[in-house]
Amino acid sequence: MIWIDYPSYMEIVPPKEFNFEECLVFLGRSDKEILHQIKDGSLFKLLKVRGELIVCKIGCENGFIKIEFPISPPPVALREEIAAYIGEWFDLSQELGEFYMTAGNDKLMQKLASTYYGLRMICIPDLFEAITWAIMGQQINLSFAYTLRERFVKHFGESLIFNGETYWLYPEYEKIAALDVEDLTTLQFTARKAEYIIGVAKAMTNGELSKEKLLQNREYQQVKHSLMALRGIGAWTADYVMMKCLHIPTAFPLADVGLHNALKLQLGLERKPTIDEIKELSANWAGWEAYATFYLWRSLYE
Repeated sequence: MIWIDYPSYMEIVPPKEFNFEECLVFLGRSDKEILHQIKDGSLFKLLKVRGELIVCKIGCENGFIKIEFPISPPPVALREEIAAYIGEWFDLSQELGEFYMTAGNDKLMQKLASTYYGLRMICIPDLFEAITWAIMGQQINLSFAYTLRERFVKHFGESLIFNGETYWLYPEYEKIAALDVEDLTTLQFTARKAEYIIGVAKAMTNGELSKEKLLQNREYQQVKHSLMALRGIGAWTADYVMMKCLHIPTAFPLADVGLHNALKLQLGLERKPTIDEIKELSANWAGWEAYATFYLWRSLYE
């Protein structure tokens, strides 16, 4: 990834297959979003880099991703980490040319790839956030999952106020590891989900779980097995984390409700497809199941 540093802002050179507006559609899918804000075509995000809280304004100008700093430009030493985070958030290192070639061999995916060309996987670079957000979403509707996350962030996350707007950070796992189950059940988490989330936080605090350890071997089944060894992580959660955090393109959350709904709509079916039918439908997406799933999710926000 190439980025250019200027005194008051930065620019990232995106891949040719990049459409910022399409990415914003997905990022703006919920009015309960608390971890970023979209205003006038720009994206505002609070980051914590080496202990410093930095508000970033992210836009796209003349083909470049432009990152401005509304409060004050951070020291040069921190900018590379900011660029790296944004690059990972938008999955800019993924070569999508092969995905589009693969999509061209499948009638359904060809249509979606053409409609949403340049859409990148909107990732969750932080492993703790990715896992616990997935746990929050287990067996409830997306709207209530966002409500739980908002409560979680406001009770345990850091924030910064600028120009009357409050910007939030996702809670750090060290803080959550010290909680009791009752600290989360009072926010309407089930006792089981509270146990799972605190358990993940403790596993990360004691070094048992880390992104680096999971990425030592990117082989799909081995990573999935490592994730599912943790209490509270089933097949769907593991695939979601591999898609959104670990950048494994073969991750495929077969049981995902959004995937089923999107396929039903796109294929004009009267019922949701079965797991066996989805396996058959997805044969042409082999190697790019994660991106095919993400494009199907995007189709739900028309």
